[in-house]
Amino acid sequence: MTSLSPMTQPFAVVDAARERPVCPADVVWDEGVPDAGPGGPTVFDAALAGRSHRLVRADGVVLPLAVQRWQDDADDDDGWLLERCHGATLDLGCGPGRLVVALADRGVPALGVDVSVRAIERCLERGAAVLHQDAFDRLPGEGRWEHVVLADGNIGIGGDPVALLRRCRDLLARDGTVLVELEPDVGLWQGAAHLVSDDGQVDGLAGTWFPWAVLGADAVDEVAHAAGLRVTERSSPEDIVATGRSFCALRACEHFPGL
Repeated sequence: MTSLSPMTQPFAVVDAARERPVCPADVVWDEGVPDAGPGGPTVFDAALAGRSHRLVRADGVVLPLAVQRWQDDADDDDGWLLERCHGATLDLGCGPGRLVVALADRGVPALGVDVSVRAIERCLERGAAVLHQDAFDRLPGEGRWEHVVLADGNIGIGGDPVALLRRCRDLLARDGTVLVELEPDVGLWQGAAHLVSDDGQVDGLAGTWFPWAVLGADAVDEVAHAAGLRVTERSSPEDIVATGRSFCALRACEHFPGL
C-alpha cells in the first residue's frame, strides 16, 4: 500500500504516481481511514472514446469539445500555460495527460488529476504521473503546489467557478499561481449541461445532465475576487487571435478571510 499524507511534498507525490497511478483506496490520510474515490464511467468517457463531441447547455447553447486536442501531444497553442509552470504543478481535470507529459519533458514535476478511468488509462500509456481522484476531495501536497492548472474548460468543473477557484487557492503554496483557460469575449454562465454526438444523438451516460459553468475574460476579475484571488496576467490580444484561446494567471489576495 502506498501511504501518503496531505502534507507530502509534491515532488514525492509525483515520483510515486510515476511508478503507478495513486488511487484513492491506496491513500491513507492522517486519520488512517482510506478515502472512497470515484468509480465507474463518467460523462466525459464518451468524449474521450470519440463518441461525443459537443456539450449542450441547458440554455440551448452548443459548445464544441476539442477532443482531438486533448488526445494529441501539447503544441504551441499550449505554450502560454507551459511557459508559466516553473515548479510543482497540479493539472486538475488533466484528461489524457498532454500537459502533464509536456511539463515532465521540460523537467517540471507535474501531476494530473481526473475522475475518468479512460483518461487515467491514456495517461498511463503516455507515462504521465496521475491521480484517479476528484478535484474537491483531499489531495496529496495540499498547500504546497506552485501551480494549479485549469485548462480546456475545466473551470466549469462542479458548476461553481468561485468554489473551484477557492479549492485551487487552498492547494497553492504561498505565491503560487492558478493558471486558467477562459472563453474569449464572454462572461459567466452556470447551469446544467450534457454531451451529444456530432449527429445529435445522446449516448448512454453521456446524456446525463451535470452541473457545469463557463467563465470568460469579461467576468474573471469578479469571480477571482470572490474566491480570494486576483488576476495578475492575461493573454495578449495578439495571442488570443493567433490561438483562439484565452488564459489568465491568478494569485491569492493578501487580505482575504481565511488566508
